[in-house]
Amino acid sequence: MLAEHVDVLVVGAGISGIGAGYHLQTECPGRSYAILERRDSIGGTWDLFRYPGVRSDSDMYTLGFSFRPWTEPKAIAEGPAILDYVRETAAEYGIDRKIRFGHHVKQAAWSTQKARWTVETERAGETCLFTCNFLFMCSGYYDYDQGYTPEFEGRERFAGRIIHPQKWTSDVDYESKRVVVIGSGATAVTLVPELAKKAAHVTMLQRTPTYMLSAPLEDRFANFLQRHLPSKAAYLITRWKYVLLGLLFFKYCRRFPERAKRLLLGSVRRELGDAYDVERHFNPPYGPWMQRMCLVAGGDLFESLRNGSVSMVTDRIDCFTEKGLRLESGDELEADVVVTATGLNLQLNGGLEIKVDGRSVDPSRCMSYKGMMFSDVPNMAMSMGYTNASWTLKCDLTCGYVCRLLNHMESRGYEQCCPRVRDPELEEEPMLDFSSGYIR
Repeated sequence: MLAEHVDVLVVGAGISGIGAGYHLQTECPGRSYAILERRDSIGGTWDLFRYPGVRSDSDMYTLGFSFRPWTEPKAIAEGPAILDYVRETAAEYGIDRKIRFGHHVKQAAWSTQKARWTVETERAGETCLFTCNFLFMCSGYYDYDQGYTPEFEGRERFAGRIIHPQKWTSDVDYESKRVVVIGSGATAVTLVPELAKKAAHVTMLQRTPTYMLSAPLEDRFANFLQRHLPSKAAYLITRWKYVLLGLLFFKYCRRFPERAKRLLLGSVRRELGDAYDVERHFNPPYGPWMQRMCLVAGGDLFESLRNGSVSMVTDRIDCFTEKGLRLESGDELEADVVVTATGLNLQLNGGLEIKVDGRSVDPSRCMSYKGMMFSDVPNMAMSMGYTNASWTLKCDLTCGYVCRLLNHMESRGYEQCCPRVRDPELEEEPMLDFSSGYIR
């Protein structure tokens, strides 16, 4: 079996992979590259998730690519609009012609003697081989096959339907039905008000509250700049505005957590009124930005709570019953449909099996260099976005670094690069410093 060879092999054709393709062909024009995509379409997360109301949980001026302005009026965009943006970007720059669809990457074996990776994929039940000098993993951080759902006692007794948002299909019938959404993260906050438009009633059931902040769907300042300046200039100014404001707010929350908490809870009280039990339902037991904060686009969740189409319950689940869910408090929530918006199954590098000179490598035992390379693993990097800001901001930085590294190696005649831990006093820290349940 003949293997296709490229200088750089990118894995994943979502936002990260399309960004990597642009940077490689722009900053390393002399190097060949290809993108392997497990699925049959471009888009990654934005092609996978099809639940009602799916949208960005970051502004599009920083979630968008640095090199292609987001020119739509909405700052917080729906999934289909983001998917169109990613696909149009790939087509505009010819990146789509570099994608090999239907390839599930299974194993990557490095040979120091040959200074190259041999990558094994599965396509339509057959094994395919690729070789490359540098492997760039842009496959995200979660398992595409299955979302994270805790073990719930008695779920087999429930007479209705249980579905995870990651597995949402067009045949899910919730119109005029009682729906319980388990979870309080970005997915639940997006999903609940959209379901409430057709459901008889929606209950948002959370074990612990999440910090929430209302954000306008459109940015008047950005749209003003868009009308009066060239699109790239308007985009750059708006992008830096969001970068700096986001950074300042994050630092403020971490440095003055009590002040930040009062600010956030006060904002919710203004939305819901003093009669609503904000302390119970919106006051987490941790400080601001210890977990990802939720943006309530256009205040739609608050509007649904005000008009009564949505109710919020903060309690723990005891078990499923035939009619719904029994809580530890003894209350029972009746439901026809239960949606488990409980998070993702973390999976680094798409579950890729890595070998270096015949030795299996467990990435969880490696140290991370600049959040993008693994100790003692040569010529390999991964694109991993921020947890406290837009994903794409860090991916852009990572792609730029990889390109500079490749150009440096070429100028010096180096075939291999490998991070090494040489300081015995170097302390370990978690790669994802977040306390969210599914990350733990």
